[in-house]
Amino acid sequence: MIDRYEGSFFGRRKGKPLSPRREALMKNELPRLALDLSAAPPEDLRDLFGGNVDTVCLEVGFGGGEHLLHRARTEPHTGFIGVEPFVGSMAKVVTSLLEEQLANVRLYDDDAVNVLDWLPEASIDLAYQLYPDPWPKKRHWKRRFINSQNLDRYARVIKPGSEFRFASDIDTYIDWTLRHCRDHPAFDWTARTASDWKTPWVGWPGTRYEAKAVREGRVGRYLTFRRV
Repeated sequence: MIDRYEGSFFGRRKGKPLSPRREALMKNELPRLALDLSAAPPEDLRDLFGGNVDTVCLEVGFGGGEHLLHRARTEPHTGFIGVEPFVGSMAKVVTSLLEEQLANVRLYDDDAVNVLDWLPEASIDLAYQLYPDPWPKKRHWKRRFINSQNLDRYARVIKPGSEFRFASDIDTYIDWTLRHCRDHPAFDWTARTASDWKTPWVGWPGTRYEAKAVREGRVGRYLTFRRV
């Protein structure tokens, strides 16, 4: 297991071996799609996509890529930055982007903290973190990505008035996120009624982790915070 307390990525990066085709795509195509954090970021993130998008969204930990790919398909004029350290998930998304010729996605395959620290201030129009690893054992809660330091990072890059969205089926992580965002001066929970946090966002495609939660009798919660 990899522990990075300075960063925030914990866990394994590799599962089953990739097929030769996906190995080749990761070697030959991922560098073209990936963010180059060794270079300075553009002043306008839309330039990452050749100027063909109007807004830029960030998804930290896209897992199986269901949400990222759905939004890239249905919102061609939005640029998406997807972060995922797990090799199998990244290979799946790279394959889909090439097969479907989706040009509005850029990727990063390591710790999301590196991207958050690289992005320009107030450059993201919407940020998502959906069904992240909940680290359910209390002794592991310090490994959860949502903490005061990473909320500082989100606050720096999300435009004032824009949203940070978080989904989980683990009650302790929902409570944890609410508490940390409540205590952070840059975020305001937008819910006014129970339906606001019980109902997925418009256009929500679901994810494999959400489907697993439903099968196992858990219910997803959908939190929206405004960057004040």
